[in-house]
Amino acid sequence: MSDRKDVIIIGAGPVGLTLANLLGQFGVSTVVLEGREELIDYPRAVGIDDEALRTMQTIGLVEKVLPHTVPDQKIRVVNGDRKILAEINPTTREFGWPRRNGFIQPLVDKALLEGLARYPHVEVRFGSQVSAFASDSDGVTATVSTASGEEQITGRYVVGCDGGRSLTRQHLGLAFEGETRPTRGLVIDVANDPIGTPHAVFGGDPKRGYATLSLPHGIRRWEFTLFEGESEELAEDDAFVFDLLAPHVPDPAGLNIIRRRVYAHHARVAEKFRVGRFLLAGDAAHVMPVVAGQGWNSGIRDALNLGWKLAAVVQGKASDKLLDSYEGERREHVKAMVALSLNMANLVTDHNRLRTAVRDMAAAVVDKMPKARARLNSQGYKPMPKYEHGVVVPSELPTWKALPDRGDAPRAVGTLFPQPTVRNEEGRSVLLDDATGQGWRVIVWNNDPRAFVSEAEAQTLAGLGGTLVHAVPATQLTWAKAAAAPGVRVVGDESGVLKAWFDERPFSAIVVRPDHVVAAECIAQELNDVLKKVFSVADVTLAYQNA
Repeated sequence: MSDRKDVIIIGAGPVGLTLANLLGQFGVSTVVLEGREELIDYPRAVGIDDEALRTMQTIGLVEKVLPHTVPDQKIRVVNGDRKILAEINPTTREFGWPRRNGFIQPLVDKALLEGLARYPHVEVRFGSQVSAFASDSDGVTATVSTASGEEQITGRYVVGCDGGRSLTRQHLGLAFEGETRPTRGLVIDVANDPIGTPHAVFGGDPKRGYATLSLPHGIRRWEFTLFEGESEELAEDDAFVFDLLAPHVPDPAGLNIIRRRVYAHHARVAEKFRVGRFLLAGDAAHVMPVVAGQGWNSGIRDALNLGWKLAAVVQGKASDKLLDSYEGERREHVKAMVALSLNMANLVTDHNRLRTAVRDMAAAVVDKMPKARARLNSQGYKPMPKYEHGVVVPSELPTWKALPDRGDAPRAVGTLFPQPTVRNEEGRSVLLDDATGQGWRVIVWNNDPRAFVSEAEAQTLAGLGGTLVHAVPATQLTWAKAAAAPGVRVVGDESGVLKAWFDERPFSAIVVRPDHVVAAECIAQELNDVLKKVFSVADVTLAYQNA
């Protein structure tokens, strides 16, 4: 007789653990199966971005993660003469957190694992290697090999978070489309950072590309390009390693080297992210060169997008069709991230002297163009999620005469809603998501949303774990709180960011999904009809709506 769970997650890496924490919050019975006996103890990723930190906030673990980060880590891209070609230094906080951060992955993974202790319905089983799957109309049964023998676990859904060599993806027979770059990277981690400066340097040296990054807790990482014909065994050759480090430090032999590893650089995307009751996330679904620092973060985006959808389906709040939107929303954005990573890898690992000379001249031109330089500095080249299909209701600009003609008004649907600091109902300054709650949110500027949302739609929203939010200038907080309808949460805009955001658009009401994506926007009077459309595209079941 097999053990039964709602969701089986294959792989206790950061994506699997993040997804398990999200499902734990929703009360979904979950098991994480990991073939290794413990977490991987060496860092792979070294950069965590603002979107991922917002996810850590969503699962209530950001305070456990922050001690292992270097906030606002600047990147300098240099050429072979160490002349700065570009400086990337975004300092804004659109989503509440620094946009670029160095971090120690094993310690963050450990925080994710320890966070699961909050949920008795979630368990992690190390030393549990999945060897086979069998599917039927009720779910998927995984055959698991452990030290004590073979067992079977049945789940309604299986999520493969089992890395680039994913057994789950292989079981499904899915192509992993893309390329493996001919050059590899030799990573060297050093304790007692001999340089100590807090920024990161990417060296586009045509002789041999490299990167050096400051990491928390006195760790420094170097990565050097290995050419074809240079064997992986060179990683253990002290003379070779010291020769690589000699241009960077005065005494390579005196370094406290704690880790040496060789990595291949892949750029691949699975042909599908969902096949029936199976889903793929993280490296099982996509891998990319490390230069842009987006592989780890893209996997966390997968988990955040998928978590609330899986929970809604297994709890009977939405139909199985909702899960189709996961691939539709994530795959195109992942492809854009892979392309960005490849372009950046080409920028700093090109060993053709003519092309690198042209690159250097182009960088000099950009440096004399203030707008282009500012866009590069702010990381404006990074493709942000924007979903045009899936759980979104496309907006049409209103034609009401009371509004000015704003044909160029930016559309928010399908993009991430910002997260400024606001005052909560107790008058404390907190980040927006903490003030509103982390689930579905209907946010209306300067109006009590209950004046526009029917009792039926309000009950459906509440059943989905959602919240009605009345946003006002902070000066009005006390008054609005006293006048608010039951169940409405009031937030005070103390920085003016929310007011400015709504001022740019001819809309005063938005529907925000649990992954912080704007699902719909409208004027207040249209809110109830638009909310019904959101429930429809989210495949909220009629039985649940009428309950």
